[in-house]
Amino acid sequence: MVDGAFERFQNDRYFRQLILPGVGEDGQRRLGQAKVLVIGTGGLGSPILYYLAAAGVGTIGIVDNDHVDITNLQRQILHWEKDLSRLKTESAREKLQAFNSTLRYLSHATRLTEENAEALISEYDLVIAAVDNREARRTINKACYRLGIPWIDGGIREYIGSVTVFLPPKGPCYECIYRTPTLRPKGPIPLLGALPGAIGSIEAIEGIKLILSIGIPITGRVLVYDAWTGRFDEFVPSQDPNCPICGIKVKGS
Repeated sequence: MVDGAFERFQNDRYFRQLILPGVGEDGQRRLGQAKVLVIGTGGLGSPILYYLAAAGVGTIGIVDNDHVDITNLQRQILHWEKDLSRLKTESAREKLQAFNSTLRYLSHATRLTEENAEALISEYDLVIAAVDNREARRTINKACYRLGIPWIDGGIREYIGSVTVFLPPKGPCYECIYRTPTLRPKGPIPLLGALPGAIGSIEAIEGIKLILSIGIPITGRVLVYDAWTGRFDEFVPSQDPNCPICGIKVKGS
């Protein structure tokens, strides 16, 4: 496709965003220059990755070390029956490449750990977490606050989902909100399959807002969606001045 034809193709593709207040050509260019790391390609990661690609985010990093299992297909819409036993990063990249071939997808088929988190995250402008355990979230939180990189968290269980946005060095951070360590319950997490679609979509929206510097991000508050009652609510956590990650006293000492 020659340059002129490609430009028309891009303009047609993103037309509904180009005419949107707060986006326009400058905003679309910012999306194209953005680098976003999505950690997890499951129920939350699937809609996050699809909508970042649909919006035209130029570089999308994909972190996951898991393989596709039949039990994933109830909610993880990036993965299909033909992908069973494949690495999720390979399955995800294949679908995204077919969906929007103009973007750059970087696969990281690894588990995020304390040892590799900063090296992975430092290559990106924004992190969106699509993980299912607090240990991974704590690792992301520590690395992002050390690096000064914003991150978005989403959580789901049964009929309840939540989303919040962290903007280092501002608190409260994840450690402030979830001070009490809790072990992940044994066994699979009960979950309505469509719920991660709703929560992951909100995470993607918040990511796009941060890239474009538009709207009011969900910072300093946690948005909660109860699918059972069909209600949204929010709570405002307090910052722990003694928090080892973002605490005021720690920074001032």
